[in-house]
Amino acid sequence: MTLALTRQPSSSLMSCEVTHVSRRPIDIHSAVKQHESYCQALRDMGVEVEELPPLDAYPDSVFIEDNAIVLDELAVVTTMGTASRQGEVTSLRPVLSGLRRLVAISPPATIEGGDVLRVGTRLFVGVSSRTNHLGVEALREIVEPLGYDVTMVSIQHCLHLKTACTALDNKTLLVNPLWLDVELFKQFRLLPVPSTEPFGANVLHVPQGILANAAYPITLDLIRMEGYPVTEVHLSEFSKAEAGVTCLSLIVN
Repeated sequence: MTLALTRQPSSSLMSCEVTHVSRRPIDIHSAVKQHESYCQALRDMGVEVEELPPLDAYPDSVFIEDNAIVLDELAVVTTMGTASRQGEVTSLRPVLSGLRRLVAISPPATIEGGDVLRVGTRLFVGVSSRTNHLGVEALREIVEPLGYDVTMVSIQHCLHLKTACTALDNKTLLVNPLWLDVELFKQFRLLPVPSTEPFGANVLHVPQGILANAAYPITLDLIRMEGYPVTEVHLSEFSKAEAGVTCLSLIVN
């Protein structure tokens, strides 16, 4: 069974952090409805969903993926890369501790889950405005003794590694080649997104198929042509917060 931990949107979502996009008004009512639809789409795909209550003091707390890196053996509690988010993980610890042994990364190392792409036993970690080199090395020290290989990836023009690259399966990656060095992924089959849909590279793979943002129809057609079942969700309000499909859940297999 696959479990998705989600967190309901904060009433302060409109005060979220934005880095590479212009700030636009967010309709919190629409965001709540879209989040409900997102959770239901996962349930319809056979995923068990646990919805955690909102943290109104933390505008970005709905983006729960960033709070931890969940592996088979343990969960790494992250240190958020921006001050406004550093209190989010406290309320998640009791939930995670019931699922995995917890290991924490401490400042000055910073790392966010959106910068960590797992493909089998390979962990690709983006160095970004939210994850620094110390964060990558701290994760490496934790996971390499467990048999994981860590590869550092420099990204540009986007917030997290998974904004530019996600896995369709253990052999195929969906990528935006303008935002990262694809040579680091040459052992995989790469499916580039069209330049007109640069944010289309962020999709969520679960055992039952691919969950993707309906805003990128050309990318959706490309994925379907490759034979993957795709479920579409509308995330316009979260896109204003520089977020993608993976950001809204923390997947526990």
